[in-house]
Amino acid sequence: MVKGKKKSNEPSGRKITLKMARNALKVTVDGKHRLDLSNMEITTFPKCLLKLCDIEELDLSRNLLKKIPDAIDKFMNLRLLDLHSNHLEQVPAAIGRLQNLDSLNLCNNRLSAVGLPHELGLLRNLRTLNLGMNRIESLPPSVAALKELQELGLFNNLLTNLPECIQSLPKLQKLNTRSNPIPTDESPEVDRMQRAECLYLVREDCLCTDCLKRCREGREKLDSQKSAASTLKKTMFAGLITPNSVAQENQALWR
Repeated sequence: MVKGKKKSNEPSGRKITLKMARNALKVTVDGKHRLDLSNMEITTFPKCLLKLCDIEELDLSRNLLKKIPDAIDKFMNLRLLDLHSNHLEQVPAAIGRLQNLDSLNLCNNRLSAVGLPHELGLLRNLRTLNLGMNRIESLPPSVAALKELQELGLFNNLLTNLPECIQSLPKLQKLNTRSNPIPTDESPEVDRMQRAECLYLVREDCLCTDCLKRCREGREKLDSQKSAASTLKKTMFAGLITPNSVAQENQALWR
């Protein structure tokens, strides 16, 4: 008697055909070709998408993807890649070959530090990187090479301190580290830098005279308090104004 195949408990997922993908292809208001296959219960990366590899925006968010293939490097024109809310545990090293990538969203997956490749640092044109809602304990040092990065989301992870590589990002303006187990043993008056959950960073030449004066006074006060406590660390953001500047009060919380 021939035994039947054991049924898998894994969801089979929805099969995406080339016709379906072409029907989902749109042109954005700024003329970009965008393929939106979000929220379609996709479990594996559709191979048919390789025939549309000249697109500039790809949205595969809110699916059931566990893996992104190395063939992702065929999408050389990609400027936006949205993979948030999947089941990814690892990002392929091939992603570092997407030299035109401007925005990468990996929020709400299952990524840990070992799942982030060193090749992330090769994305020299990346401006926005969202790694929030994962299991990340640290960032690869290569992130320091992202000299164009302006927004970095690290909220709801397992960070116990601010990654040192962040201080090497000259254009970083928005950093969200909310809901991480960063120690807060020091007093609130002395440790405002580490206690800030969402940081807004601006350069001095972006502030008016009054705001600049207030920020400098606040920083001088904080520096004098920090120097009086031998257990405190030096500020990591050299050349940047104290987070949550009064000049940024009207900014919405970035996530």
